[in-house]
Amino acid sequence: MNYTYDCCTLCPRMCGADRHRSSGFCGAGDKIKVARAALHHWEEPCISGTRGSGTVFFSGCTLKCVFCQNHTLSHDNFGKEISVKRLSEIFLELQAQGAHNINLVTATHYLPSVREALNLAGPALKIPVVLNCGGYERVETLKEYSDCIDIYLPDLKYYDGSLSRKYSAAENYFSVASAAIQEMIRLTGGLTWDPENPSLLKKGVIIRHMVLPGAKADSIRLLHWMRDTLPQGSYLLSLMSQYTPFYKSYIYPEISRRITTYEYEKVLDEAIRLGLINGYMQEKSSAKEEYTPPFDLSGV
Repeated sequence: MNYTYDCCTLCPRMCGADRHRSSGFCGAGDKIKVARAALHHWEEPCISGTRGSGTVFFSGCTLKCVFCQNHTLSHDNFGKEISVKRLSEIFLELQAQGAHNINLVTATHYLPSVREALNLAGPALKIPVVLNCGGYERVETLKEYSDCIDIYLPDLKYYDGSLSRKYSAAENYFSVASAAIQEMIRLTGGLTWDPENPSLLKKGVIIRHMVLPGAKADSIRLLHWMRDTLPQGSYLLSLMSQYTPFYKSYIYPEISRRITTYEYEKVLDEAIRLGLINGYMQEKSSAKEEYTPPFDLSGV
């Protein structure tokens, strides 16, 4: 496998782009591009804690979700190009601000540069590193970069390939994401909590699933897969109700609305019935635009 930008195969698209000359499927070239670096208080409690998670929002994405709340980054590629050295400084600045962790948001397509930056930060960086991603990851890439990631925060978006093709341009989403999540659990070996602050996760996997309008049956299929496939107690489940019809969701009438209380509670009830109670649920009020941070190059 190629771990440089010459003929890029970092993500499941395996587009083979020479990113020194042109961008890959993700929209990224060979220079790190970041839109925001700041403390973030709206992640799961074991990530945000009391002082916030040190989130670094990278530009570009390997998925093309029509409802993406960060579409100015993922689709429009907004951000500022920075050096590896500057990224390492950002990590240490976030730590100095009190961040409980470094939270890499959609960073897969920059992992060679991220590893360099983490190495530059060296032993001065003493907090865990989180890979916050859409779940659409190559197992080979996860293995290669497992030395620099402590916590995995993947989405598990769809079971049905017709939905993932329609809304994220990735018909093979479930086969790829399900294998990736199993590998993440294998790599972390379960959940490890901070001995000095037992409410904070130090190592492990949090699987996020956001219930989509009209797709509660697909959500329930995912829950059954988790119960039947993943080792009990080896991960946390974050069941999300925050779907908001962002970006191009208006093109598809069935998802151009928020989910109903009935839809979310049906999925939540099934999770409880299956014993998937190790994790988090969201209040219905979480479906608000203000939960998306301003992408204004803060901290970059």
